Amino acid sequence: MNGTDEAVNAFLSDWQASPEGNKQGFVRLKTLLSAKENATIEFLPRPGVTYSLRAALPGGERPLFVMVDVIEDQPRWLSVCFFGDMIQDPEERGAFVPGGLLGQDALCFDLEECGEEALCYVEARINEAYAAASGR
Repeated sequence: MNGTDEAVNAFLSDWQASPEGNKQGFVRLKTLLSAKENATIEFLPRPGVTYSLRAALPGGERPLFVMVDVIEDQPRWLSVCFFGDMIQDPEERGAFVPGGLLGQDALCFDLEECGEEALCYVEARINEAYAAASGR
C-alpha cells in the first residue's frame, strides 16, 4: 500500500455511507483509476472544502486526465472534471467550466447521487480521457 492509498483509506474510514451512494461511487471510481496501466493517482485533501483524486499519465501532455473531487457538503457529493478537449459528452450531461481545471476549460460532471447509470456514464468518460492521454 502506498501513501496515497493510506491517505484515501483514512479519509474513507471517517466517511459515513449515505443513501445517495456517493462513498461507494468514489471507491468505484478510484478502483477504476487504480487499474489504469501506468496511471498515477495523487490524493489532495482540503478538509472542509474538497478531497481530490488526480489521475495522470507520467510524461503526458497534460498534468492529469481526470480529477475526482469529493465536495464537502451534507451529504458529500462528487464532481468529476476533465479537460474539455479530451472527452466527448454525447448526452450533454456535463457542465462547461471556462478555466475550471488548472486554468484550462473543463467539462465537469456533478454526481449528487451515484446511481449505476450515472457512474457508468462517467466511467466511460474516464476511459475516454485515459485513451486520449495515452494516445490510444
